Amino acid sequence: MDIGFIGLGNMGHGMATNLLQAGHRVTVYNRSPEKAEALAQQGATAAGTVAEACDSAEVVFTMLADDRAVESVAFGEAGIVASLAPGTTHVSSSTISVALSGRLAAAHADAGQRYAAAPVFGRPEAAAAAKLFLVAAGEPQVLQPLTPLFDAIGQRTFVVSEEPHTANLVKLSGNFLIASVIESLSEAVALVTKAGVDRQQYVDILTSTLFSAPAYHTYGGLIARRQFEPAGFAAQLGLKDIRLALAAGEQLQVPLPLASLLRDRFLTLVATGGGHLDWSALATLADRDAGLMSDDPA
Repeated sequence: MDIGFIGLGNMGHGMATNLLQAGHRVTVYNRSPEKAEALAQQGATAAGTVAEACDSAEVVFTMLADDRAVESVAFGEAGIVASLAPGTTHVSSSTISVALSGRLAAAHADAGQRYAAAPVFGRPEAAAAAKLFLVAAGEPQVLQPLTPLFDAIGQRTFVVSEEPHTANLVKLSGNFLIASVIESLSEAVALVTKAGVDRQQYVDILTSTLFSAPAYHTYGGLIARRQFEPAGFAAQLGLKDIRLALAAGEQLQVPLPLASLLRDRFLTLVATGGGHLDWSALATLADRDAGLMSDDPA
């Protein structure tokens, strides 16, 4: 299949590589062209513009950081909506707002194109290993031809609705839960560390008994080791996702008091220079509040 792939960051690079290795013809575009050139060395075609990535594509994936980045490539005279042929499909795997997903669905429908949302759960190492979990939503006739593509980049796909924006809501709710795990782990680790308990041993106890889920293993390990660089998912993106979850909650009239606390914690981390760190660096706030460290997270 002829595929366009836009956005070759921590996640997109692995996803595009796996589509290429699965035998698909992949044209890649990234704002920083050197990332596209790295894929070109593996057999992809490097596009100079968004329109070129859409030119002969049957499906175009976007994997970008936020609403603004997606809007910049989707809309406008040379954007995805203007460039895709009628009947072709845009798959948005970005973690974006429910509102923007709705706008994309309407714009593609008006242009005679297809649209599906397929955000993913998993860190960059999972993307590289084709072990992502996809949350997909769209009309059955749109999703069915995408099955082999989803299989090439992930280990399982969950179809949640025919309305694409629902997948974005599920993704945001999941990231809210991950952030909740990070904050509670951070506080618990700070508590026992101040009493003299070894951080790594404490996390090993938790993950070997009551809390064996992958989130506790992954983030517990990062917190215990204080390993916040390089970021698998930056704190500034965590702040963005909590804000989007709160916006969805307001729209649906669902209070999210814990999300409000998390927004303030991420805002503090970003404001004190830690926006580039992994979002598990929330632990630096818990440590500092407990008197365990005095340096800024940056």
